[in-house]
Amino acid sequence: MTPDSDALLPPYDGIKMADVRLVKTERDAAEALAALSAMDVIGFDTESKPTFLKGEASTGPHLVQLATDEAAYLFQIGAAPALEVLKAVLESRAILKVGFGLQDDLKRLRAKLGIDACNVLDLSTALRKGERNTLGAKTAVARFFGQKLQKSKKITTTNWALPRLSEKQLLYAADDAHVALKIYRRWRTDQAAANAHS
Repeated sequence: MTPDSDALLPPYDGIKMADVRLVKTERDAAEALAALSAMDVIGFDTESKPTFLKGEASTGPHLVQLATDEAAYLFQIGAAPALEVLKAVLESRAILKVGFGLQDDLKRLRAKLGIDACNVLDLSTALRKGERNTLGAKTAVARFFGQKLQKSKKITTTNWALPRLSEKQLLYAADDAHVALKIYRRWRTDQAAANAHS
């Protein structure tokens, strides 16, 4: 797919604000844990406040996103109930966590929160079809859905450590985790269909 043909793709219709859950209270945390624990696979991503200076270490993650088919749960780090849920879900061997480019995320989770995520599948490498480079969410959305994932550089580099995140930030973050799950499901369906025909 050439960069030019990419521009002609219809936009990817992301998750709606009504399906984004910001986990703030004990009750939110309990609901998130119940929903996430019921899943066989969830979408996973983190956001960290960007670093602009050479040698400056990231203090992230500042936000962890976990998505079911229906909703995305956003955990701001520093909010107390979040940590127990994140540990339970991310360290669970029963739930597969899927996302793009997760190496840094996993390192930061371990270093900052002592969470040792397991049963994680990095779609950037899993979806490679002989390509040398890892695959990003944008390329995967174009390949699997024939749509264009809008990634705003402006939002990527916003301050994820703010106590109050904007609606744009919340949607952007929720989409990152949710789209990974949707792509994983589609990939598995395509694989199953291909195997049925072979």
